[in-house]
Amino acid sequence: MSAQGHGSVEDLHSELAWDASVFSRFQATALAKGEAAFLKVLDEPAGGDRVAAGVVSYAVMLQRVEAWKAAFRQQGYGRGHRVGLLLKNRPDFLEAWFALNALGVSVVPINSYLRGSELEYIVAHSEMTAALVLPERSAEVVSASVASGRPIPVFSPGEQVPAPFDGPRDQGEGDAASECALLYTSGTTGRPKGCVLTNEYFLYSGDWYRDIGGTMALREGDRMLTPLPVYHMNAMAVSVMAMVTVGGCLILLDRFRPTTWWDHVRETRATCLHYLGVMPSMLMGAPASPRDRDHCVRFGFGAGVDKQLHGPFEERFGFPLVEAWAMTETGSGGAICANREPRKIGTSCFGRPSADVEVRIVDEAGNDVECDLPGELLVRRAGPNPRFGFFRDYLKDPQATDEAWAGGWFHTGDVVSRDRDGDLHFVDRKKNVIRRSGENIAAVEVETVLNEHPLIRQSGVTATPDPVRGDEVAALIVLERPGLEPEDLVRWGLERMAYYKVPGWIAFVDALPLTATEKIQRAGLKAQVEELMAKGALQDMRHLKKQQL
Repeated sequence: MSAQGHGSVEDLHSELAWDASVFSRFQATALAKGEAAFLKVLDEPAGGDRVAAGVVSYAVMLQRVEAWKAAFRQQGYGRGHRVGLLLKNRPDFLEAWFALNALGVSVVPINSYLRGSELEYIVAHSEMTAALVLPERSAEVVSASVASGRPIPVFSPGEQVPAPFDGPRDQGEGDAASECALLYTSGTTGRPKGCVLTNEYFLYSGDWYRDIGGTMALREGDRMLTPLPVYHMNAMAVSVMAMVTVGGCLILLDRFRPTTWWDHVRETRATCLHYLGVMPSMLMGAPASPRDRDHCVRFGFGAGVDKQLHGPFEERFGFPLVEAWAMTETGSGGAICANREPRKIGTSCFGRPSADVEVRIVDEAGNDVECDLPGELLVRRAGPNPRFGFFRDYLKDPQATDEAWAGGWFHTGDVVSRDRDGDLHFVDRKKNVIRRSGENIAAVEVETVLNEHPLIRQSGVTATPDPVRGDEVAALIVLERPGLEPEDLVRWGLERMAYYKVPGWIAFVDALPLTATEKIQRAGLKAQVEELMAKGALQDMRHLKKQQL
């Protein structure tokens, strides 16, 4: 079959196994679209070195994927293997993912900001058999793998593919139920949980976006721009699979830069873009320009836009910001978005569930609450399979999986309300998770690291509001003995965990609020932080939190 193009993706539905795997869907689209643009690469650093800028066609990408596939196949990678990918938003990530998927291998996307013990944990817990990483991170990942007790081969793009750590496996593409990726997400109990995601999860994400319609209806030839990282669900499952499914062009930025954002939007002729709440806030901070509406964008898709800025942003820049709700665990199987008018701008409204999604809003006792009252959001898929499109389970943690699905509903930990029209509005988070610039941070995980410092007796971590990033990490510290300065603690933390997890506000206190069983009283901790902030007693360390490679 020629890769010169069949004219439409639909032409190949009956010729190829369209819904077998991520690779099958990409292959079908690539054969249909041929020389059409699949990936637009900008002249930006996406790692320690620069990636060649330009357009990568579907045909060329398929050739690259087949080359990777042959190299992995020759070394014996197959079903049951997992390969870590620490590549940021580079073409290599997609090439390796699709190639490994074709052999039945799952990938473990690695957050590029993780450090030391965080990397050790993921290598050991995932039981990955190799890791493909940026050259400048290779030595660090090697050290982490050795320290974890699993000294896997670590290699970089351009180097020969090594043999897998635990020997060859049977090879085969797998099916919709096969594991496609293992994504780690912060919870409330310390260590991140590994969400097992199947091919079905990713395939349905593409279908959902293609079919959702309304304000965010996709068109043939759409060009989707996202600065969100492919090691998270939004970009990997939603953005990538949307463009693969409709045959559009994906534009991956290595990260969001407000000073060059609109230049990139115009240069790439982006027709749709993905955002997090911090982005509109930063863009609105720039002076108004006659070119504010000089772009091709029809809609933005994301979450968390500031209520006060939502309407003014749309008025100024001339396109809707479609607010949505989803989690790594729910995928698009439980996604909800405000893609129909009226969108109730400025009310934290993220729309109403489609006929395919069932929701409940419950109080602490599990009883349904009345209209306009807050409660925890429970979701599931309508129909015979309530978990369709959701994660399969938490790796090695059946108890947490069962707890999340208690009573046949997925318990989100998000507090929402439902108005009389049936629209849902975000209120708060029930879970002890800090949401900073789109990253979920478990307070317990940060406390565990801080408590390892020899001068710290106990630490308590919670969220404090930040005008740009939503939340910031605040830490109250009880010292074992004097001698620790806030600046020294931050620098110590930056060597041991991702920069965004390190406390941005710090205060040394005599004691933390505790329960009768000597556990941190979370509501009391939050109140104590609020009181200290009001008094100006928290020390601002945000200027030391710098992004690292």
